[in-house]
Amino acid sequence: MISAHEALERLREGNRRFVSGKQGRDADPGRSPGPELTGGQEPSAIILGCSDSRVPAEIVFDQGLGDLFVIRVAGNIVAPSLVGSVEFAAQQFGTRLVVVLGHSECGVILAALEAIKRPFESKSPNLQSIIDRVRPVVEEAVRTGHGLEPEDLVRHAVRKNVRASAEHLRQDSETLAGLIETDGLLVVGAEYSLETGEVEFFDGVEI
Repeated sequence: MISAHEALERLREGNRRFVSGKQGRDADPGRSPGPELTGGQEPSAIILGCSDSRVPAEIVFDQGLGDLFVIRVAGNIVAPSLVGSVEFAAQQFGTRLVVVLGHSECGVILAALEAIKRPFESKSPNLQSIIDRVRPVVEEAVRTGHGLEPEDLVRHAVRKNVRASAEHLRQDSETLAGLIETDGLLVVGAEYSLETGEVEFFDGVEI
């Protein structure tokens, strides 16, 4: 088991390789599985990220098969089954780093902002349930971001949503809170830039 801080540095180094176009062959996510993966897994980090097709965690962090335990859902929201998935990986595999990974121009955040403007527009109940989870955070972002340009407001809301999800994992899961208190678990928030490919860790960790 590697420490949370070592795992975080691996992700930072991998993202630097990705941005520079110098991905390592040993971290090729397309390589064929080998015997070393059939006996179990020891992922160095748990990533709770968005389902957006432009943000595949293994690629943007230049990691390979078995390196990351990835949970993807639109808007990187935190619902009971997703919290349970994080708890499972942290307990089962001893992984000590959890990253809530948002990204620029998140479609769910844009949908929530639109829902605030047009509250009576009909959406499917399932999609509405996702928007409803992020809406309180987005509404707060609108209040605290009064006067921001539209693109800055979206970024403000994206980061508030990441922070809220990370804080939910830290505070509202007894399992994760216990591992944070006694066993070195670290929950951090980050944003991936669609424009540059860079990941910025901005919540729960010293920059």
